[in-house]
Amino acid sequence: MEISVLNIKGEDTGRKVALNDSIFGIEPNDHVIYLDVKQYLANQRQGTAKSKERSEIAGSTRKLGRQKGGGGARRGDIKSPVLVGGGRVFGPKPRDYGFKLNKKVKLLARKSALSYKAQENAVVVVEDFTLEAPKTKAFIEIINNLKVNGKKALFVLPAADKNVYLSARNIERANVMLASALNTYNVLNADVMVMTEGSLKVVDEILTK
Repeated sequence: MEISVLNIKGEDTGRKVALNDSIFGIEPNDHVIYLDVKQYLANQRQGTAKSKERSEIAGSTRKLGRQKGGGGARRGDIKSPVLVGGGRVFGPKPRDYGFKLNKKVKLLARKSALSYKAQENAVVVVEDFTLEAPKTKAFIEIINNLKVNGKKALFVLPAADKNVYLSARNIERANVMLASALNTYNVLNADVMVMTEGSLKVVDEILTK
């Protein structure tokens, strides 16, 4: 599959790049996409929820009433879970929600997500670019030139560029990330991917090794 290369003014440079069929042209696997996105979201969870159990509640240990004959549930002291203000039974404890996923599964998930974007014609390729200084107005102009305004746009760069990152961070529907950090969730979450020629080479190296 070949795509025309644009410049940041939105003009066709007359050159074309071929998208690697082993990355952008496979039959997408929905189940591995589900697993990879599930792992990504699980890793975002802090896992710090905590409630106090019976032994952690501050209160007297005096027995409130006799064991039998009261007509209600047994309660040994004020910290009993059956009373308001008592301990919680099987409450949440700090935990790690992450889980293991094989490398080949994650690799297939990223290829599947990129293939979906290629099928939807939601991949735009531009020349490698940089900005002389951090300027939001300049980045908005690029977005308008590429006709991706109003869409969730994911700009993929081959290497860190502080000026581009700072220019884009105040724009609500624009996101900038490195090709080496590309993941299934961010690919699927974007309406359109704007990839530089350099980032395509990095993606090729990572996903075909």
